[in-house]
Amino acid sequence: MTVSINDVARAAGVSASTVSRALRGRPGVSDEVRAQITAVAARLGYTASRSASSLASGRTYTIGVVAPYIGRWFFGTVLDAAEQVFSAAGYDVLLYNLGSPETRKRFFTKLPVRKRVDAVLSLLIPDEDESAALRSLGVPLAAAVGGPRPGFTVVGIDDRAGAESAVRHLVNLGHRRIGMISGTSGPLHWTTPVARRQAYLDVLADAGIEPDPALEADGEYTVEGGERAMTELLAASRPPTAVFAQSDEMAMGALRALRRHRLRVPDDVSVVGFDDHELSDVVGLTTVAQPVAGQGTEAARLLLRQLDEPGTEPPGHVEMPIRLVLRETTAPPRPRGVQ
Repeated sequence: MTVSINDVARAAGVSASTVSRALRGRPGVSDEVRAQITAVAARLGYTASRSASSLASGRTYTIGVVAPYIGRWFFGTVLDAAEQVFSAAGYDVLLYNLGSPETRKRFFTKLPVRKRVDAVLSLLIPDEDESAALRSLGVPLAAAVGGPRPGFTVVGIDDRAGAESAVRHLVNLGHRRIGMISGTSGPLHWTTPVARRQAYLDVLADAGIEPDPALEADGEYTVEGGERAMTELLAASRPPTAVFAQSDEMAMGALRALRRHRLRVPDDVSVVGFDDHELSDVVGLTTVAQPVAGQGTEAARLLLRQLDEPGTEPPGHVEMPIRLVLRETTAPPRPRGVQ
């Protein structure tokens, strides 16, 4: 005999609506009661009917996610953390990987998510037309990249403040020839490289250091790109004594290039990254730590809150904490003539 939600409710001594809220992770149920209902449901072999729930609530129990590069560490980490939150609440994820201008244009022209999802999490920065297209869906919207934008709950960090702390650390150590490995060829409309570059230039100006275009190179936000960029910087007529890489992956590529050129870190060149990648501690990389997984978790949590409490005004922007983590790849510049 098929076990119904009413059977679980009678066995647990609660209402059917309480069983539904408990098993779908909804608020309004104490931890004790939720645990009791979960145990009863497991004992009876009850499985919630997704189709019945959808018909009753008008929901699809699916969250749409749009992203530019799933293969990149940052986006994959944010997505994994968000998916765990959605899954625990009984939602599936419908992923759209918009890595090329063509697929991105096709997505925003056709909007295949319409009537297929209850909310959308964006891991890319939409332009005005794309933002308007997403708002036209009439569902809660959240983003884990970029700054505030109308109609979205944005969870992110202060990119400029983070980059400033990294470059200022190098200046305070006494470095004057400070290079930067950026990501100017990143995803469409991505503001992160722009904000971090401006912070780099601002700190140099505050320190009375004239910026040198020869000390900037594009690392494409990859390890391989960081290695190529570091090699380019080393070919300058006056190479840098320190380098700020806008991501840890590019910083790791820079470290590999320095090893291949038989240069010691930090004796010959200091390197500081950005992210606190899971391997940063392994290689002893000084970096700006940001809660990458935490941004995905928080964005997902806020989306679910909007679905559960539609009358509540969602926050427009949530700024997550960042901090400079000092490890083994930065030190004062070596005095001239010392080998």
